[in-house]
Order: sequence, then C-alpha cells, then structure tokens
Amino acid sequence: MAMLLLLVPAAAVLLGAISAVARARSIVRLSGVLVSAVAVVTGGALLAAGDVVELGGGLLRADALSAFMLTVIGAVGLTATWGGLVREEGAPAVAGREERRYAALVCVFLGAMSLAVLTDNLGVFWVALEATTITTAFLVGHRRTARAVEAAWKYVVLGSVGVAIALLGLVLLYAASRSAGEATLSWVALTTGDLPLDPGLVRVAVGLTILGLATKADLAPMHSWLPDALSQAPAPVSGLMSGVLAAVSFYGILRVQAIADVVLGPGLVRGLLLAAGILSLAVAGALILRQRDYTRMLAYSSVEHMGIMAIGAAIGGPLALAAVLLHVLGHGLAKASLFVVAGRIHAVEGTSAVADVRALLACHPRLAVPFVAGLAALLGFPPFALFFSEVTIVLAGWRAGLGWAMGAVVALLLVIFAGLVRAGGAMVLGSRQDGTADGADDGAGSRGRGPLAPLVLALSATATVGFLAVPVGQVLERAAASLGVS
Repeated sequence: MAMLLLLVPAAAVLLGAISAVARARSIVRLSGVLVSAVAVVTGGALLAAGDVVELGGGLLRADALSAFMLTVIGAVGLTATWGGLVREEGAPAVAGREERRYAALVCVFLGAMSLAVLTDNLGVFWVALEATTITTAFLVGHRRTARAVEAAWKYVVLGSVGVAIALLGLVLLYAASRSAGEATLSWVALTTGDLPLDPGLVRVAVGLTILGLATKADLAPMHSWLPDALSQAPAPVSGLMSGVLAAVSFYGILRVQAIADVVLGPGLVRGLLLAAGILSLAVAGALILRQRDYTRMLAYSSVEHMGIMAIGAAIGGPLALAAVLLHVLGHGLAKASLFVVAGRIHAVEGTSAVADVRALLACHPRLAVPFVAGLAALLGFPPFALFFSEVTIVLAGWRAGLGWAMGAVVALLLVIFAGLVRAGGAMVLGSRQDGTADGADDGAGSRGRGPLAPLVLALSATATVGFLAVPVGQVLERAAASLGVS
C-alpha cells in the first residue's frame, strides 16, 4: 500500500517524458488524461484503505485529507484534460513540438500537485508548489501572444514573490522547531504539542506562510495575477489552476493553521482567514458586476469561492471544515467544466467578450446546456454540492457567534449572484445581430466540438455528492479529523 504514494508522481514523470519525445499525436493528447486517471484511482484506493500510509520514514504520508485532495486533483484533472480534447478535423497524426511540450508540462503540473498533498514535510510541499509555478508559467504563455506572455510574466513575478514569502515563513518555523530541540518541518511533529516552540517566532512564521500561500490560493488582495493568467492560458490549464491548484495551496494553509492552533490557539489564523475571506468576496463582487470578459469573470469567481473556503476554515470545527472540503470538490469540478466550455465558446465565437456572445441556447445548445449547468453549480443552486457547503458554512458561522460576518457573506454572495446571472443570462438568451437562425450552427463545424462525457460526469457528481452522507460524509469527517478537529 505504501508504494501507492509513488504511483502518481512516477506516472506524471514517465508520461511527461514520453509526451516530450513521442511522435504519435494520440499518445501526446492522452497523457494528461492518463495521469489524472491514475490520481483518481490512487486517491480512491487510499481513501478505501482508511489507514495512514507512510513511505520514506514519513517523508511521504497520506492520511484521509491527503487521499481526499489527491482524489480531487485527479477528478478535476480528468475533467479539464479529457474535456479539453477538442476535435480537430484534418489534424496531423504526428504531434508538433509545441503540442509535445504542452502535454509534458501538464503531466508535470499534475504530478507536482499530487506530491504537494502526499508529503508530511512542509519543505517538500513548498518545493512541489514552486514546481507548479514553473510549469504553469510556461503553460499560461503557451499561445505566445503579447498578452499571454505579459500574463505569464506577471504570474511569475507575483507568484514567485508569494512563494518566497511562504519560504521565509517556513524557514522561521524550522528555526523555532530547532530551538525547541527537534529540527523538523513535519506537520505531524509540529502539531503534537510536544515541542516547546517559541510562540513569538511561530506567530511571525505562520503569518508569513499564510500570506505567501494566499497568493497561490487566489485570496484577495494577493489575487491580481489571476484574471490575466486564467484569461490567457489554454482552457484546460485555466480549469486546473482555478479548480485545483488554488485548493492545493489552500490545503497548505489548513496544515499551517493546524500547527498555529496547537501552539498559539485559534485566534491569529481565524482573524487572518476571516478578513481575507470577506475581502475576497467584496473584491469579487465589485469586479464581477462590471466584468465584460467571461473568462475573467470566471477567474474572479475563483476569488469568491476561495474566500468562502477561507471563511469556513476560520470558523473551524468539524462541521465547517467538512463543508470546506465539500466546497473544494464541488468548486473544482464546476469550475473546470466551465473553463472547458468557455474555451469551446471562444473557439466558436472567436471572442471572450460577454457583449459579443448572444443566444447560445438557440444557436449552440451543445455549449449552452453545460454552460448553464456549470453556472448553476457555481452559484450554489440546489441540488449542487456548493449549495450544501455554503449553507453549512453560514450556519456554522452563525452558531460560532459570527453572525455579523455571516450577514456580510450572504449580502456579498447575493451581489455576486446578480453579476453572474446578468452576464450568463445575456450570453445564453437574447438575440443575435448577425442573423444566425436558431440552431443553425450547433458547434460551427469542428470548432468547439469536444467530448461531453467529462462535463456530464463532473456536473452530475456535483449534483449528487451532497446527498451521499455515506460514504462521502464519512470521508469528509475523517479528512477534517486529520487536521486535529473532532
């Protein structure tokens, strides 16, 4: 069972290397799908085992939370990579250099995220997170247009600054453990409470680490790289960055929060996350209302949902944390699906401007139906998972004495709801100015054509998972308990 911890990183390296040199286009295109499938199967196997699995003296470790996150990485990755296989009539059988490089980078990206959630060492977690920055920087600039290159450089600069701040925090945390007599970055060792860590040094270390990780977790005000990067990256990459990379960074915040709660009590991190969460909702609401680009609109929606997760983590307790993890899964699947559909819409319409896309339901129902379903899931309509997670977080916050904050959260969610419905409704309904007849061009030939199965599976999962108290509820409870919450 311990060898399962090596399976996904090894598969990512092997398939990435094959993609970099393979000539067969079919192998190159399927490499990311295969890595994602391996991650889903491995995560499911670790969840089914129900035991903590360690390898390398604890350097690699999977508890219920790690296994859950690995499963989410695989599920979101499968949605994005499989859904991103847009049909191209007359395409050559031999993969070009750019296509091979893209496939290899996607494999490494998936492997790095998997390694980040499968290690017990915060230093290894940092290295894996930095690897995602390097790979995604090239993926954001993959199209090599002026805007794509600018977005890639902006992402590299701001992302690297955030990761560097997190590194400084981890160095101080390591120094605190060394002063306590056991130099370690193992989160298990640091959460036992056995080490007499210096509270002052830990306070600074935790603050810097959370600030740095918040940059990759799409939390305001460290989010400014996000809309440019996600609007310029290929649609599957945007789905992965928004749907799961931010969640992996937030996973690191949860681990650091567990350490801070043991050493300092919950006050410090609760205040930081609550402030960042409410600010993220406010920023997302203000920008979504005036957004004219649907890819950037989806990017700002990520800021909103990461803010909700931060608020849930600030509330704490098994109920709120289980809801946060359900939100991670629901948001990842919905957002990956929406970015895939957004990429297809752009291929058909040739624009990402909301004002230039009209009557999708009449002219392109194959695009409109999953787009509407994805928006419904993202907005928290029942029966989708985000409905249950958001309601649970608000109720848990109310019970925790944070009624004022929950009132602000509900008000901001209504503002965001109005902005997304207005833009989405305008794209799906209305009339076209070009005289296109209803249903006359369902997909514009080969453009915008791609498999519907991954979208159907992802959105169906978000619609049913909230009802599965057994076994999903048990998995969420076990994952929350991995953070020392019971």
